[in-house]
Amino acid sequence: MQVALVTGANQGIGLQIAKELAEKGLVVYLGSRNLPRGLDAAKTLSGDVRAVQLDVTDRVSVADAAAKIEREVGQLDVLVQNAAISNTRKVNLGIGLEEYGRLNRASTCSIDEMRAVWDTNVFGVLAVYQAMLPLLRKSPAARIVNVSSGVGSLARNSDPANAYRRMFTPIYSASKTAMNALSVAMAIELEGTSIKVNTVSPGFTKTGLNGYEGVDTIEQGAAEAVKMALIGPDGPHGGFTHATLGTLPW
Repeated sequence: MQVALVTGANQGIGLQIAKELAEKGLVVYLGSRNLPRGLDAAKTLSGDVRAVQLDVTDRVSVADAAAKIEREVGQLDVLVQNAAISNTRKVNLGIGLEEYGRLNRASTCSIDEMRAVWDTNVFGVLAVYQAMLPLLRKSPAARIVNVSSGVGSLARNSDPANAYRRMFTPIYSASKTAMNALSVAMAIELEGTSIKVNTVSPGFTKTGLNGYEGVDTIEQGAAEAVKMALIGPDGPHGGFTHATLGTLPW
């Protein structure tokens, strides 16, 4: 029996990842900040899917989720860190992504907004990693998949030819840059062990994260995360990839 935890899995890409892993026969813990929504989402999937309350910004919630998994199954084979927010205000403002990017340049962005986004996208990722690592070490061959974004690539955003570089902001985009750095740190720490760490970009997927302005399907967005979650012993470690673009520059 293999066991997976997918954070932020009650909707969007996270739900699709949970669905596909469950279809592969894994026991899937569907992490959801709002437990009733998680329970409702779990009911839509086939297989052994178990909702677990998990707010990555709440250390008690993270610890309780780890304790629940340990109590029920004893180990964790796959951790998919998908939980993320792009902002706390865009939906209320009713503006598009380009305009939101213009309003949140380094000279104008809200420090409080930045802290809120980074609390989920950066500190939450590290908190879940630290809490779940003891369970991952109990697996003979655990996998960690961090769902990042190509918008966090410093190399790509330093290229004047990149049409999207003006949307790089200290809030969401830079939070994914920081997440990439955490991924590298995790990969270095776990070198020489049976645990493989990889970072993936889902691409510009149509989800609530971007106000459904994306162009790729949920299935396309989930593909690389599912692939990396299921790699064998000869699979990659420490990479940053996209399903169709291949290896991305940090």
